[in-house]
Amino acid sequence: MIAFLFRRLLVAALLVVFVSLISFSLVFASGNPAARLAGEGSAADAARLSQLHGFDDPILTQYGRWLAGVVRGDFGDSLYFSRPVAELLSQHFPATAKLGLAAMAFALLLAIPLGVLAGLRKGSLIDRATMMLSACAQAMPPFCLAFLLIIVFSVRNQWLPASGFDTWKHYVMPVVALGLFAMPAMLRLMKSEMEAVLATDYIRTARAMGLGGASVVGKYALRNALRPLVSLAAAQMGTLLAGSVVIETVFAINGAGLLAWTSILRGDFPTMQALILIFALIYIVLTLAADLINGWLDPRVRAAT
Repeated sequence: MIAFLFRRLLVAALLVVFVSLISFSLVFASGNPAARLAGEGSAADAARLSQLHGFDDPILTQYGRWLAGVVRGDFGDSLYFSRPVAELLSQHFPATAKLGLAAMAFALLLAIPLGVLAGLRKGSLIDRATMMLSACAQAMPPFCLAFLLIIVFSVRNQWLPASGFDTWKHYVMPVVALGLFAMPAMLRLMKSEMEAVLATDYIRTARAMGLGGASVVGKYALRNALRPLVSLAAAQMGTLLAGSVVIETVFAINGAGLLAWTSILRGDFPTMQALILIFALIYIVLTLAADLINGWLDPRVRAAT
């Protein structure tokens, strides 16, 4: 277990360094950032901005200075909002976290029971209907579903608010649109894992010993089928947080996704750098946590300690 933990932590650390390099390098991907900041200004304006922001320094010096600030929690100041980026992140991330967690809960509430039913009734009408639902949900882009929900529930019937994130009614449409985006992959995995577990020798032995169907499914099959779902749910959670850019823009939710969209449009590279790094770090941490949980649950890993 110690060797397993060390390998995972080492991979995570290398990924963090790589992501920090990518986040920093994006500023220079489209040319001289000082020239972009100067806009229609003169070369003298670009030179002044370059000196002000330290773009004249060697790349490694700039990266070291930026990374030292990130370690201290200082991401610099936003060029568009004229405020510290860390302050913007603390203001906008709570809404994105609530949206992502609620969407993941909704996706799991659909994926687990439907996947179990489809696995138990392989080839049945329930199985085919579940797979059709999964295919339709995966084929529908989240922003298209978001606009359809707004048309049906806000424009025509006025049952739900079309923007904001203040009451539980504001959560319904964004959570459904984002949750259905994450649900298909988890549903199909749950179905395939249930089918595989139900075909194992120990499940057949448990049934031969007279254990009831509900006991076999709940106590043995479901617990083992859920283990691979932990890793996928962690990856999907990172995807949901990153995918909130579109949903938050459609529903005018003042979260990190809308902040990212505004920063991209306005060329606010300090905010973009911080958002890319934070989203990537969340994804890495969630994936690492899922690997550690699965490693702890896997008897082969525990036996190697």
